[in-house]
Amino acid sequence: MSENKSFPAADAAPAGARPANHTTGASAAPAAPAAIVPFTSYQKLAAGLMALLQFSVVLDFMIMSPLGVMIMPALNMSSGQFGLAVSAYAFSAGIAGLLTAGFADRFDRKRLLLFFFCGFLLGTLWCGLATSFASLLAARIVTGLFGGVIGSIVMAITADLFPPAQRGRVMGLLQGGFAASQVLGLPFSIFLASRFDWHAPFIAIVLFGLLAALVIAFKLQPVNAHLGAAGTGQHSAARHLFQTVRIPRQQLAFALTALLTTGGFMLMPFASAFVVHNVGIPLDHLPIIYLITGICTLVFSPLIGRLSDRIGAMPVFYAGCAITIATVAFYTHLGASPLWVLIVVNVVMFVGIFSRMIPAQVTLAGVPAPEQRGSFNAINSALQQLAGGLASLVAGHIVHIGPDGHVNDFPYVGYVVIASTLVAALLMRQLVRGKPAGGVPAAAKPH
Repeated sequence: MSENKSFPAADAAPAGARPANHTTGASAAPAAPAAIVPFTSYQKLAAGLMALLQFSVVLDFMIMSPLGVMIMPALNMSSGQFGLAVSAYAFSAGIAGLLTAGFADRFDRKRLLLFFFCGFLLGTLWCGLATSFASLLAARIVTGLFGGVIGSIVMAITADLFPPAQRGRVMGLLQGGFAASQVLGLPFSIFLASRFDWHAPFIAIVLFGLLAALVIAFKLQPVNAHLGAAGTGQHSAARHLFQTVRIPRQQLAFALTALLTTGGFMLMPFASAFVVHNVGIPLDHLPIIYLITGICTLVFSPLIGRLSDRIGAMPVFYAGCAITIATVAFYTHLGASPLWVLIVVNVVMFVGIFSRMIPAQVTLAGVPAPEQRGSFNAINSALQQLAGGLASLVAGHIVHIGPDGHVNDFPYVGYVVIASTLVAALLMRQLVRGKPAGGVPAAAKPH
């Protein structure tokens, strides 16, 4: 790949056609081991920048969970109100995704990325200045309106710049951004919150994000090859949105994403309170838990991605589902336990979660045509956020915080996560094995 001013889609096809590797979707999960295709220098840079974005956006969301034990008493919030504050980000992100889906493929993806990332930083700054439940709620809504779209743009850029044979490793690197937010971001954020107050981590994210925005502005080249694809810009935004959601296989992909989101959004909001008051781990030990879990995730994520490229997404995905089910069942029933037990369970559980998410992202990246990637990923991200917001809201009503801070009925949250994992496994099998009628990809049929 030459380092010119704009890069063609990694699997770009002649106008009006789709690459052969999209015909069945099997490209995302090859049946036989494949040779590892090395990255170019620009691909390495792009992957690093996308991981940097993931770090900022994921940390902004994740920090709400460990800070919950500080935010709730500081702002006199109930568990239901805190669940609403967490889900407000998700609901607004979902709405933003749906609103942007119709025109997501009409612009240079780099420009879209910078616009929404700057809006995200403004919302995060508001969070760092919030002094009441109402102001925090409003800040999370604004942050979600911008931050919720960033993930879909990142996924579209990744699919544009990396062919299927490289996507497992790229998704592993992107998930490494998630892990880095645990290894570096969460412990440091908790330290800042303990040293100053819970506002400090949000201010730190803004300062770091400004540096990331500058790097992207000057180093990432335009991502606009999709603008020359057949059909791009020929329909109204509403019609382009309809053309994306009408394809049965993409509908199946949307449902899969929504189910995979349930676990994290249900478990995370009350994880810190559960660990402190149910498992009996002191608050000042939380950074240790996040640090060790994050380091292990940072190590395993690239390995999971490489394994997905070598043996296929499906075996890795099913193994991840099995690990997730077992560890969630154990974790949500934990009583008073030593620190090392909680750390081991946490590490194994996150390995299971990433072993589902990375191969699922590899598979989903191969579902839409290049000219529909922006719209598909925007809708997919919107449904992910809406499903996650609903999951957080439901979890807030399932659990009850006792007078002593004890989190009651947490096992019922685990049962919901297990059920959603089982259904997701069935949908994944159908997504990979399914073929459009007549063997012609639905997205390639005339509109």
